[in-house]
Amino acid sequence: MAAYFCATDRKTPLKAKAILMAALAYFVVPADLIPDFIIAFGFTDDISVLIAAINSVKSHITTEHEEKAQVWLDVND
Repeated sequence: MAAYFCATDRKTPLKAKAILMAALAYFVVPADLIPDFIIAFGFTDDISVLIAAINSVKSHITTEHEEKAQVWLDVND
């Protein structure tokens, strides 16, 4: 959720937004390297892409993004 808030923040550089949105698109598009219906392995490529994206832009994920994410998670618990 913090990555989402980072990607939608006006202050986040375009390159960081593009990386995060591309990773999100990979996660939701049904065509990927390892089909999601394969039990125990289907989401490993999706998670790997998300982790790589977050690691590459983590300097742009601020405390404010993390706090918004925590509030969202608390409300939608």
